[in-house]
Amino acid sequence: MADTGPDFRTTRRRFIGGAVAAGVGVAASLEASPLTAQTRGAMKIELPPLPYPDNVLAPYISQNTISFHYGKHHKAYVDNTLKMIAGTELANASLEDVIKAAYGKPDKKGLFNNSAQVWNHTFYWKSLSPKGGGEPGGKLMDRIKTDFGDFAKLKEELGKAAVTQFGSGWAWLVLDGGKLKVEQTANADNPMVAGKTPLLAIDVWEHAYYLDYQNKRPDYVTAVIDKLINWEFAAQNLG
Repeated sequence: MADTGPDFRTTRRRFIGGAVAAGVGVAASLEASPLTAQTRGAMKIELPPLPYPDNVLAPYISQNTISFHYGKHHKAYVDNTLKMIAGTELANASLEDVIKAAYGKPDKKGLFNNSAQVWNHTFYWKSLSPKGGGEPGGKLMDRIKTDFGDFAKLKEELGKAAVTQFGSGWAWLVLDGGKLKVEQTANADNPMVAGKTPLLAIDVWEHAYYLDYQNKRPDYVTAVIDKLINWEFAAQNLG
């Protein structure tokens, strides 16, 4: 995560979530992670409650999709992580410490994938809101105009990243070295392991949209960006 991310002591009072990091530089940035900040301390490895009822994102994301995505997939990542660390030195570790210990280690790839997906999904749910879409304001909009030229350009780049991510993965708006950027990651990967600060995420694994949109990922992405993206959450993560 970038050095310019929000200060831990300030942001920890604002949100709820979890974090990921690896290596000396990334470990140092772990304290500034938005999702670590959201935990009011270390995040337990558990299925956190959704930030809204499971039917309020409809018609853009149905209650049926949420029931499988959150109740089955997200829960499975939690359950798998707990099984993998049971009886090990990580049995009582926080989520962020598990991810940090597993990142970049071939013999712990499964543990990284599952624990990082717990983080990613917790962050994704907060990147959506039944009152989302529209345009951000304030400091975030100022930064968007500075770094992208205008809001339309950001929407274009974010949509393209989400639609063109090959296979399973994520599209992100991040803060990197003091500049806003749009990025893609595959599978469970997260920009934080490269020292960047995630501001929001769009899940483009098929389980995020297939029950509602089948193979029409662009329609799902458009609906998310136009109707559900939680710009207030992104602004909070920007600090």
